[in-house]
Amino acid sequence: MKTTSLSRKLLARVLSFYFVLTFLVTCVQIGAEYINTKSHITSELLTLEKTFSGSLTRAVWELNTQQAIDIADGLVAIPMIKGITITDENEQIIAQLGLVADEETLNMETLSDNITDNEYFNVSSSSDGLFGHSFPLIFEFSGRTTKVGSVTLLSSNEVIFNRIQVGIYFLIGNAMVKTAALVLLFSIAFSQLLTNPLNELTEQINQFDIDDPEASKLHVINYENNELNILQNAYNNLIDELVLYKEQLAQAQNKIISTNSQLDEQNLMLEQEVARKTSSLSTTMLKMEMQQRELLEQQSKLQAENNRRSVTEKTLIDTNHELKSSIIELNKAQERLLDAEKMAILGNISAEVSHEINTPIGVSITSTSYLADLLASLKSDIDKNTLSKRVLNEFTQNSEQGLNIVLNNLGRISDLVTSYKQVAVDQISDKIRLVNIGKYLDEIIHSLHPKLKKTSHSIKVDCPENSEIYCHAGAFSQIFTNLIINSMIHGFRDINRGVINIIVRQTGDHLHITYQDNGHGLSAQQLTHLFDAFYTTAEGQGGSGLGTHIVYDLVHDTLGGKVKASSTPGEGLRYDIEFSSMN
Repeated sequence: MKTTSLSRKLLARVLSFYFVLTFLVTCVQIGAEYINTKSHITSELLTLEKTFSGSLTRAVWELNTQQAIDIADGLVAIPMIKGITITDENEQIIAQLGLVADEETLNMETLSDNITDNEYFNVSSSSDGLFGHSFPLIFEFSGRTTKVGSVTLLSSNEVIFNRIQVGIYFLIGNAMVKTAALVLLFSIAFSQLLTNPLNELTEQINQFDIDDPEASKLHVINYENNELNILQNAYNNLIDELVLYKEQLAQAQNKIISTNSQLDEQNLMLEQEVARKTSSLSTTMLKMEMQQRELLEQQSKLQAENNRRSVTEKTLIDTNHELKSSIIELNKAQERLLDAEKMAILGNISAEVSHEINTPIGVSITSTSYLADLLASLKSDIDKNTLSKRVLNEFTQNSEQGLNIVLNNLGRISDLVTSYKQVAVDQISDKIRLVNIGKYLDEIIHSLHPKLKKTSHSIKVDCPENSEIYCHAGAFSQIFTNLIINSMIHGFRDINRGVINIIVRQTGDHLHITYQDNGHGLSAQQLTHLFDAFYTTAEGQGGSGLGTHIVYDLVHDTLGGKVKASSTPGEGLRYDIEFSSMN
């Protein structure tokens, strides 16, 4: 099979790409030289126009044909001018020297937007390789301008090529020198770095001796840590493993020879043992018959034991079913207990709110009775015709004060009932709605005002005004109602002025709430059981141990979020609550 040289294939691909790239760049440079030179020649034609247009105009105007021909001879003598045509105002040729472009292939392009008599043109003929410039001859007389003829100056691509010939040779020579140098450099580099080392490795591998693998290791002098070194090391490691396996194979063969010798000895001993055992076989058969009878008896006993265990197993299965039923009932009882705990908190708040409402109602009733007495006294004065301005003013002032007292107390009742109603309705509803976090926290705190006003504790809320999120409002109110009541009962026990800080931060649809009090705090062991059901630090003092467990269930199950607690004894308790919008 013919071998393909990897280095030659790689070198051919690299150099092919370089050849194509060099050819394209050289072509682009030659094209740029051509365009630039043509632009310079066009500029020179415009300069000649400015130089000779005046003299040509006067010669044509004065009908001095010989002077126009002499000027045309002078222009044609310029190397870049290959042809000139001078016409009069009737387009009749006055002088025509040098090359003439085929009029059918001329392409006239307007250079300005002046009137028709003063138009300038670029002239090009693709078939003849000619290009040039045509301009009118304008004579001014008494402030008037008259077109007396036109001039066409022609040049050719031959002029352009003559000018850029040296540059083209330089570009081609430069490209050829660089290409040759690159071919030589790449050939040497590929030969030294890849071809020669690979040939040396191949030669050493071909000299592999199966009887002396250690002497067949590769020894290539290469000071660079490259792929060839990796290949050499891998091959040498393979040789080391081959030597090791060869040694192990020799040891295994020695063991087999030794084992065969021992096997022969064992066979001889076995034959002697068979002869000895045969003599005692009859005795053994008798013993086996006796053992068979014993086994039958044991089998009967085992059958009876098996029947007894089957009955026991059936009893255990029935007991297991009963235990499962008991566990189900226990879970239902736990759920009912959790609901009862929630309703107990709500009932406790209801009792506090009812008690709180009684005071402003009593004040309102007293003020209403006082207003009724004032009205009766005023009516009596009217009936007796003893009504005076002073009495009327006193009635007005007293009535206004009484009405203000009634309105203020009824407003207190309305605010308290509204807050309690919203919180209470949410706590018994699973409805998801848009909740303004700051305002809803204020309503929850307001509903707990009857409890808070009996203490000197304070609650501080740090929440953006526009913080809104879709969630279970009832779960949200139950969480913070439980947290605040827990802080008041457990955290602030024997503390006069406790402080609760609630910090709300919202990022998009994600809400993070930090709840922290400065109460007694919890130890590390107590903190591990904080969210366990029926665990309380106030056992025997009315604590049920379900408050934080309800909080954990509501955050994780209802809101689909997570809650984490941290505490240091004496520095209070902190809750970090996170959940996302549920819309």
